[in-house]
Amino acid sequence: MKSAYAQSGVDYSIMEPFKMAMVAAGKKTLRFPEKRDVHISTDAVHAHGAVFQYRGKQPHIWCKTQEDLGNKNWIAEWMYQNNPQGKTYYDAIAIDTALIVVNDVIAQGALPVVFNDQLEASRSEWYGDKKRAQDLAAGFLQICKEVGMAMPAGESASLRYIVNPQPPVTEIATLSGSVTGIIAPAERLITGKYLQAGDVIIGVASSGLHANGISLVIKKAMELPEKFLTKLPNGNTLGEEALLPTRSYVKLIETLLDNEVVIHALLPGTGDGVGKIAFDKRAFTYRIHSWLAVPPLMRYFREVVGVPLLDCLKTFNWGVGYYIFVPKNQVEKIIALGKKAGYELAEIGIVEAGKRQTIFEPEKITLAPPGE
Repeated sequence: MKSAYAQSGVDYSIMEPFKMAMVAAGKKTLRFPEKRDVHISTDAVHAHGAVFQYRGKQPHIWCKTQEDLGNKNWIAEWMYQNNPQGKTYYDAIAIDTALIVVNDVIAQGALPVVFNDQLEASRSEWYGDKKRAQDLAAGFLQICKEVGMAMPAGESASLRYIVNPQPPVTEIATLSGSVTGIIAPAERLITGKYLQAGDVIIGVASSGLHANGISLVIKKAMELPEKFLTKLPNGNTLGEEALLPTRSYVKLIETLLDNEVVIHALLPGTGDGVGKIAFDKRAFTYRIHSWLAVPPLMRYFREVVGVPLLDCLKTFNWGVGYYIFVPKNQVEKIIALGKKAGYELAEIGIVEAGKRQTIFEPEKITLAPPGE
């Protein structure tokens, strides 16, 4: 017989196997940060927090941030709900959850070493789906290994009175996390204060939607006859294209730092889309003269669904997932190093003195800065 607490909506007998699966995955990650001389205490893995230390010899500082995935896994739940025997997509969702934080941390020149995940589900029963749980754990393990960080602690809760998914999705969990990164040596810190007129803007290709603009994607997709099963010209369904995992830029930034290139600012291409280029509060105009390829889903929303181009540019990354602001004499070296590391990069613009705005010359559109 269920306890009174279980009957009220929090059933630990259902949640415990999920928690143990995440602990098991986390234990496999504990040595990943050692390549950066950060050691995780294995004695405290079952405690309520991560215990770790730097054992290197460099003067160092730490950087920590946290982020929420947002609405992206609503699409994963819709796809899984409409094909229960198919993919859960939660391996990709785990990658998204980690990278939305990681890609922010590296913008300070910090390399990720510790990741803590956090989930709040609409019902305890959400945790009982073994396939989804296994995929989520596998995704976290995969991305931790790729970027060199450990996942020594996390949190999972059931919040039936707070987390209520929008129909037709019937159950869901919110996903978020925090990442601690290390800057060693400490002079690798990148603050953006050296950004100046004359700097060149380098764009790095995204893998697709990443985790921004999801609310617009859901709204428009649900208005289509086939919804997320709508076929795109490249053969993928709209749902499959939307759920492509976020690209990690850790290897790129680590390569540039190790080769001591001069970087004035780094910027992940996230909220506010292309308009975010004007992130700095100072009076700079960002003149974009060329661009990288626009991903299939974004082209479809512009050309077929009919989302106005200005809305596309202020919502989606439009194919550029990271921006690097550098002196002109560093451009050739950075592009060569980036391509060798496996990324597609291009010189896309220049920073000018003037009104704070982004001039997107390929489409002859001027974009207001974030928040305007």
